[in-house]
Amino acid sequence: MSADRGGFGWFLIGLGVGAAVGVLYAPKSGQETREELASSAREKSEYVREQSRKAAEKVSDITDRGRDQLNEYVDRGKDAVDRGRAQWNQYVDRGRQVVSDHVSKVSDAVEEGKRIQVIACETRPFLQGARLTAWELKKDHVPVTVITDNMAGHVMQRGRVSCVIVGTDRTAANGDVANKIGTYGLAVLAHRHSIPFYVAAPLSSIDLQCPSGERIPIEERPAREVTHVFDRQIAPTGVRVANPAFDVTPSELVTAIVTERGIARQPLARTLPRLFADAESARPARAERKAEPRKQRRRS
Repeated sequence: MSADRGGFGWFLIGLGVGAAVGVLYAPKSGQETREELASSAREKSEYVREQSRKAAEKVSDITDRGRDQLNEYVDRGKDAVDRGRAQWNQYVDRGRQVVSDHVSKVSDAVEEGKRIQVIACETRPFLQGARLTAWELKKDHVPVTVITDNMAGHVMQRGRVSCVIVGTDRTAANGDVANKIGTYGLAVLAHRHSIPFYVAAPLSSIDLQCPSGERIPIEERPAREVTHVFDRQIAPTGVRVANPAFDVTPSELVTAIVTERGIARQPLARTLPRLFADAESARPARAERKAEPRKQRRRS
């Protein structure tokens, strides 16, 4: 009875431990003594422990390799994030420069004592108007009111706008202006309400080698810029999106182009090149070195 209970007990323990590593054993027959059973159990236990140790080493090795791969993926992710952040900062810096170009002209007018109030469109999808234009103006103590892009027609219809000022990314030789998407719509609204439409453009943005706006490629930006606002999804998943970064305003809708070298008025195809001619003539001429007469050697 005691031998059977002892063998049965060991069998349960053996089954419980062995099952974890795929080892199963049981007593051979009732002729084995308690010592034989104990010796056999010890041997099996040693075997189980050895197999468990090897299995643990394999798990540890797999874990280490997995950790190394995970760290590699994380490092790759960090590199991608850093590159994305650098591109974003570059894009924002370009936006800030464009904003500064035409906001500074408004600030200069305020400093000269002119009473000016600015209505700034929010400028979807990146909201440069609400975040950058408004910030620049407020910093310069210029009264500014932010509106959504689709309110522009309403405020023009109500007589609250006396002129429109926009920036430009590229201006063609005929005066067509490529700028942030939505500029063309503002130009059409301004023309409908007989409101002057001005473009603030550094000379570096005017390309006299580009004959018209039809030659200016329009970049298509990622759909996520429209479907998400600050990483929060606002549009249904899978919906089709069009996201052109720029539009082209025909020159006939532009009242004048204001540059650091002067103002080009209609017809822009003739007046824009004059700005470059004036800029060339304004450069200081190089001082020519007078040739010194050669001294003649005296013959002895």
